[in-house]
Amino acid sequence: MLRHAHWWQRRWVRYGALITLLALSGLVILALVREQTGTEGFLVGLGLAVLPVPLLVAAFRWLDRVEPGPWRNLVFAFAWGACAAALIAIVANSFATRWIATATADPSSADTLGATVIAPIVEESAKAAAVLLVFLFRRRDFTGIVDGVVIAGITATGFAFTENILYLGTAFGTDQLTGDTGIASVTVATFFVRVIMSPFAHPLFTVLTGIGFGVAALSGPRQHLRRVLLPLGGLLLAMGMHALWNGSSTFGEFGFFAVYAAFMLPALGLLTWLVVWTRQRELRTVREELPAYAAAGWLTPAEPFALGSMRARRLARDHAGRHLGKAAAREVARYEAYATSLAFLRHRGRRGRANADFVVRERELLNELWRRKDVARPALDHAARMTAPPVQVVPPPWPVYGAYGYGPGHGPLQPYGQAPGPGYGYGYPPGPAYGNRPGPAAGLPTDHGGYGYPAGQGGPGHPTGQSPYPYPYH
Repeated sequence: MLRHAHWWQRRWVRYGALITLLALSGLVILALVREQTGTEGFLVGLGLAVLPVPLLVAAFRWLDRVEPGPWRNLVFAFAWGACAAALIAIVANSFATRWIATATADPSSADTLGATVIAPIVEESAKAAAVLLVFLFRRRDFTGIVDGVVIAGITATGFAFTENILYLGTAFGTDQLTGDTGIASVTVATFFVRVIMSPFAHPLFTVLTGIGFGVAALSGPRQHLRRVLLPLGGLLLAMGMHALWNGSSTFGEFGFFAVYAAFMLPALGLLTWLVVWTRQRELRTVREELPAYAAAGWLTPAEPFALGSMRARRLARDHAGRHLGKAAAREVARYEAYATSLAFLRHRGRRGRANADFVVRERELLNELWRRKDVARPALDHAARMTAPPVQVVPPPWPVYGAYGYGPGHGPLQPYGQAPGPGYGYGYPPGPAYGNRPGPAAGLPTDHGGYGYPAGQGGPGHPTGQSPYPYPYH
């Protein structure tokens, strides 16, 4: 007898609870920020803080193009960062700073300690919670380093968005009180530092946590210790870099710029290289794993090449959209995503890192591909032809007689059917065709008297399929 799931285990209940939690967090954080900045400051901060968001989201989506995750994961990550993580950070940071100020009776040192120690621990932990939730409950969508980077980066983008509203709105309120305007205003300085110079700061910190979870996702099912230590290690690195960034102002007059040039920019360049290299490795995995399914008949021989090239993928979507409409282009995009997931699944299986549902998941992915093959295959075959590297035919260094050296020709190699001298058999030169009867041959493909080709015009030849030689050339 089947047991029914408890009401709290139903999907709609969990989704409803999560949406309610995020909505309440958003309302509370909205009220707190508006109270601190005022309505006008809030609107100014909102307008300025939103500027880097589309660029950062687009950058992370670009990284995720090989195996794009579902939008619901990205929406959850951004909402968690902007609402839940920001609320946790504001409440916890304020409480900890006040407690330290009361305990030490030194508000200035409490602010410094709160910024360099408390804030990195609280904020990075709050942002890491979103990565952990996706890792635990959306395991099929979390398969490697790129997935960890994308989820962590989108979460941090949402967090930075809310934090920038607070900082920019507060700066605008300060300018309203002091009457400062123009380039010397606090608002302009805050905008330059947070939006122009370092919009990537929070994503950079949290991406370290995402890499830890991504490497853990690549671990085998029995490597429990590794799955725990790697995310913790990434989280500690994120906290350390965050603390270094927040404490840069205490290193002297040029401490901020020194940390920015010596640590932040090199770290950004290194992590960008790592993620792009990982993306290229994923494409190579697709090209290496999918030929097995092509050999079994699930894919065409050209598909592994096309699916392992981002340019070919784009051409396939464009081709389908141009000839069959936008719905067909979306189907091709889904086909590409499922094929990539299939390649990654087989790669993990060959390395002994597949989960217990490997066979079930493989069958699901193959069925999804088979449902879309009539739309996707022609588009991918077209893309493969358009992007295949040209093959240069180099003539042999030795003398060639007649056509292909079969008979004594008079001069250099000529195109089929155009050699000036007599040739023997095969129907290639315009001399005697198979059977040694004179007459002009017509060139490929109708001049072949033998090997199962259609009979040539100048010789008797043999009908297709009736050549005296057992070659299946027909």
